[in-house]
Amino acid sequence: MASGSPSSPGAFQFATKVELTISCENLLDMDVFSKSDPLCVLYVHSSGSQWYEFGRTEMILNCLNPKFNRKFVIDYYFEMVQRLKFCVYDIDDNSYDLTNQDFLGEMECTLGQIVSSRQITRPLLLHNQKPAGRGTITICAEEITDNRVAKFEVSGRSLDKKFLWWSDPFLEFYKQTDVQWQLAHRTEVVMNNLNPTWKPFHISLRALCGGDVEKPIKIDCYDQRMNGSHTLIGSIQTTLSEMQTGTHLSQAEFQCINQKKLKKRDYKNSGVICIRRCQVEKEYTFLDYIMGGCQINFTIAIDFTGSNGDPATPQSLHYINPEGYNEYLSAIWAVGLVIQDYDSTKRFPVFGFGAKVPPSWQVSHEFPINFNQANPFCEGIEGVVSAYQQCLPQVKLYGPTNFAPVINHVAYFARQALRQNTASQYYVLLIITDGVITDMDQTRTAIVEASLLPMSIIIVGVGAADFSEMEFLDSDDSLLRTPSGVTAARDIVQFVPFRLFQGNRVALAQSVLAELPDQVASFFNSYKLKPPRLPSDFSEPS
Repeated sequence: MASGSPSSPGAFQFATKVELTISCENLLDMDVFSKSDPLCVLYVHSSGSQWYEFGRTEMILNCLNPKFNRKFVIDYYFEMVQRLKFCVYDIDDNSYDLTNQDFLGEMECTLGQIVSSRQITRPLLLHNQKPAGRGTITICAEEITDNRVAKFEVSGRSLDKKFLWWSDPFLEFYKQTDVQWQLAHRTEVVMNNLNPTWKPFHISLRALCGGDVEKPIKIDCYDQRMNGSHTLIGSIQTTLSEMQTGTHLSQAEFQCINQKKLKKRDYKNSGVICIRRCQVEKEYTFLDYIMGGCQINFTIAIDFTGSNGDPATPQSLHYINPEGYNEYLSAIWAVGLVIQDYDSTKRFPVFGFGAKVPPSWQVSHEFPINFNQANPFCEGIEGVVSAYQQCLPQVKLYGPTNFAPVINHVAYFARQALRQNTASQYYVLLIITDGVITDMDQTRTAIVEASLLPMSIIIVGVGAADFSEMEFLDSDDSLLRTPSGVTAARDIVQFVPFRLFQGNRVALAQSVLAELPDQVASFFNSYKLKPPRLPSDFSEPS
């Protein structure tokens, strides 16, 4: 699950810096003897339903087609709907007050819409929502980050024994900062071994050396102690450049030195650290894939089992209150409004499970809520809500609660996408449920198999049931296993209990979607799949 807590939503959110570049064309000419002197102001919508000014570009004299040099750098959160408003003014004096300036038009959108397209051009509108002449505004987005990683294969040779005949060694890599050495990476412990080989790992260049291959790096080799008082075997100081001197025929080797032993006359070293591989590669980010054309395909599965209660009574989780809401609808709105920006079709398949369905009135665990097997898609989140409201009185809530059928349904399409050997499609299944899973063994198997596919599963638990089994599926501490012992390739399940976020739709979306960006990027990077369009393929704004 996400690290943030409901009491402080977003405290540990996935964030990255995005730089926005602004240009306009065909602005209204508000000056009599010259052209307009435009300036663009960015407003951000706060959680309190207020707009606040984020920043301003410079003012450009006498220009109806400005390309602003001053850019906006903003934190981008995938799990939030970040509403932005760009307002353009003709500046007639040196006053900071915009109320006396001529208004040239505005455009409102979400940050997700910008980054998913990398560039958007929209007409400018006046306050009455009529076009501001032929004026348009173009917003370009670029992520600010060094996406390079150093991939390592490291071993040790003839390390000092620290306990009887052996040691339990592990490594710590440190980056040099202005005031101290900062931990960048810690390997696993290799038990009872003086000639260990650690599992391959990678470290971002930002964390390892700040992107400078000549910056000092310290590697400490420790012997693990269960009480935490690990014993230093020895250290080396090197640079990324030096560690890259190895080739496929030889390896870079560094003597592991324990400073306390240097006074001994016959001391040579405490072993050798062997850098068998040190290769710098670009690791693509979530934004690389989204901007490069990857589509997030969003499927919703809704629990229609009898444990939800009679939808006609206020005690039911499916009861729609006079304001038109219930917990199921709140979850759909919260997650769907974020996801829909990343699917160009805005069409979502929605399935129900655990109900008796007309006309046969057999229990189904995978029925389209619009009752159209050939076309289970709903148009936008509004279409999902409408289909749900129409479906509810037409089915008989029953049981049991089986997850495996809908997981396998989405996995089928994810498997087809993987066979294309591209990073163009990723699938997200949102399951909204009220209770204990009946087919746990089959569900575990389905999830483990899906972990090999471009797919993630989000489970939102509604009501006050015991969701301990859901927490088990959300395998943050250790990877999920099938009943037969097969381990998942990665963690693809995120579970969130709705009751922790009552009345806070933004916090719910943040928590539900917090892990998804890393799941998308790590999957495609593990298969060495590049974005469908690389940055060099993107066309420049006109």
